[in-house]
Amino acid sequence: MPEQIQGIIHNLKGFGAKRLAILAGIAALVMATIAVASVYLNRPAYETLYVGLERSDVNQIGMVLGEAGINFDVGSDGSSVLVAAGTTAQARMLLAEKGLPTSANAGYELFDNVGSLGLTSFMQQITRVRALEGEIARTIQSLSGIKAARVHIVMSERANFRRDEQQPSASVVIRFAGIDGEKTAMSVRHLVAAAVPGLGAEKVTVLDSAGNLLAAGDDSSNTSAARTLGVEQTVEAQIEDNIRRALSPYLGSDNFRASVKTDVNTDSRQTEETIFDPNSRVERSVQTVRNNEASSQKQASSPASVEQNLPETQPVTTDGPQSTSQNDRKEEITNYEINSKRIATVSNGYTVNRMSVAVVVNQQRLATILGKDATPEQIASRVADIRKMVASATGFDEKRGDVIDVSAVEFIDGLDGQAIEQPGILESIGHYTGTLINAGAFIIVVFLVAFFGLRPMAAALTAQTNAVAAIGGPSFDEVQRSLPTPDAASVAGAAQAALADGSFTAPAPLDDLRRKLRPAPQERLARMVDLNEERTAQILRKWAAPEAVG
Repeated sequence: MPEQIQGIIHNLKGFGAKRLAILAGIAALVMATIAVASVYLNRPAYETLYVGLERSDVNQIGMVLGEAGINFDVGSDGSSVLVAAGTTAQARMLLAEKGLPTSANAGYELFDNVGSLGLTSFMQQITRVRALEGEIARTIQSLSGIKAARVHIVMSERANFRRDEQQPSASVVIRFAGIDGEKTAMSVRHLVAAAVPGLGAEKVTVLDSAGNLLAAGDDSSNTSAARTLGVEQTVEAQIEDNIRRALSPYLGSDNFRASVKTDVNTDSRQTEETIFDPNSRVERSVQTVRNNEASSQKQASSPASVEQNLPETQPVTTDGPQSTSQNDRKEEITNYEINSKRIATVSNGYTVNRMSVAVVVNQQRLATILGKDATPEQIASRVADIRKMVASATGFDEKRGDVIDVSAVEFIDGLDGQAIEQPGILESIGHYTGTLINAGAFIIVVFLVAFFGLRPMAAALTAQTNAVAAIGGPSFDEVQRSLPTPDAASVAGAAQAALADGSFTAPAPLDDLRRKLRPAPQERLARMVDLNEERTAQILRKWAAPEAVG
């Protein structure tokens, strides 16, 4: 067994039962403190199970999770439940089996609790509206970024004494985070309008939880200005993407920047055109009219005489002039169909009236490609080649008035000419505050335990061994110099008496250690005798000789 281990065992035996018990208690306390600190400071992280719960739901969920032995915690707001990481799926399956949480947005399950007897048409209509509101609210909450939603629907009503039918309308209140509220509101309006019969998107009003109006009235996205702006942004993004794909393999994505501005015409056009071909005709119909007319006219005349004035006298008539006429007419009409073509064109697309493209290239990249000895003429030639590539990628049309400008400049540090803002030290530390606090606390606990517990105990165990090693081998001269000069007779008598009657007894551990650090004269004398008897006898003779002479 090594000497150090033997020394430690010997020292432990010398401490006694009481001191050993105290050391054992201190060691147990140190280990328990380290174990508790490590468990507390490194406890498992919690994941969010549900948020936005009612108080009743939180209480019921806590009871179910407690009975199942799943560790959980309630958020500071009292409306969220957290469970240990890795148990989220198990907890949700268990709660779903128990029917928790009970959602306030009840859907078509309302009809499960409706009896078939004693249900009026009004109650059926109200239940239908409630179910529709609940289902729409659930669908809205499933959208990314929306935390909660409430839907109110007013259905159309038909009355006997009402001329105009009341149109349906709806209002929606949403609570969201991390999304664009206005864009989400437009999507919600169309969702609600499509889910309710006869409801238009302009009849849906959307508000946020703070009472701010997000969307109401006519849909602004369908206006001509909004449509034109959207088309321009789409065209510009597509052209920029074409430039990026053309130049990235050659220059690299960080060595150029492109900006595109387009003038887009989104007017709707309808063109109708009719074309006649005079050289192509087809006989459509022929109409022939024949007319024959014959007439004969004969006229009788009476002579003028006295007999005409006599009563009851019949005048004698004579034959007058006669006439005869005959007329023949023939009319023929032919109708021809002329070949024609009718073209109707309706255009709802867009046309690019003008396009401006600006591209800046990193001059250092061109110098790297061309070499260190590149001349300005070579750089200008390479810029011209890049301009041709950009013109081909963007569909450049000089007749349309398009403009392309490509320049080689020296880029400054940072993306797009702006220095990249690195997160500050405080911000970086803020992300890891909890971890740093736990690590620091654990290190402090271990240091205090080691400094105030393990260090004194180790020093006590090794103190005797070091002391023995320090004083175990003095030379004869050192021992001789350390001896005092007392009365020789008394010293000799005490030494002889001590050696004769063997009065030395085993001292206590602390007394033994104290004697080893500074031994008594008798012990030093006995040690001298053990080292060299003859030399010790000479010294005693010298001490005794002056007394004999005197």
